[in-house]
Amino acid sequence: MSSPGIQHISQCFIKPKNTPEEAKQPIYLSQWDLAMVCVNYIQKGLLFAKPPAFDRENQMKDLLEKLKDSLALALDHFYPLAGRLATLKQENPPIYSIYVDCNNSPGASLVHASLNSTIDDILSQIDVPEIVQSFFDHDRAINHDGHTRPLLTIQVTELIDGIFIGCSANHMIVDGTSYWHFFNTWS
Repeated sequence: MSSPGIQHISQCFIKPKNTPEEAKQPIYLSQWDLAMVCVNYIQKGLLFAKPPAFDRENQMKDLLEKLKDSLALALDHFYPLAGRLATLKQENPPIYSIYVDCNNSPGASLVHASLNSTIDDILSQIDVPEIVQSFFDHDRAINHDGHTRPLLTIQVTELIDGIFIGCSANHMIVDGTSYWHFFNTWS
């Protein structure tokens, strides 16, 4: 979802490099997971300064390729994040069950965006500037949206002098601890 000033350059979908056999089976969610259906996605990000001699065209392309490759490797261990939510409806007995379907999903999303702004424009504010919400592709999404949206979206926003990596993850699939475990594994 673009905001004024944010320019979305590209989007691609990333699947695990080596899809484990377990990923072919539905992953049923617990009652605790299902209680999170109306909660927002977890959103955290990291802001980095660009090196002084950063060559936007070549180094940015190289950075994005490395992020894609390493994300595919990390998804080998966190493969449910490359899935989508699905709902099983059964008539007799009447049952509705939400599960993670890793087979019918294009994968986790990686978005490349840019903003004509500096790190200082963001950090010099007393309150978090509204534009920061647009650094996350799933801003204000709720977990139920995982039926039609990726369970994990990474948005790499290029600033004039920095790069913000914003990660949105479905809170039914990860809690805060597992979220940072994923982020550390990916890094």
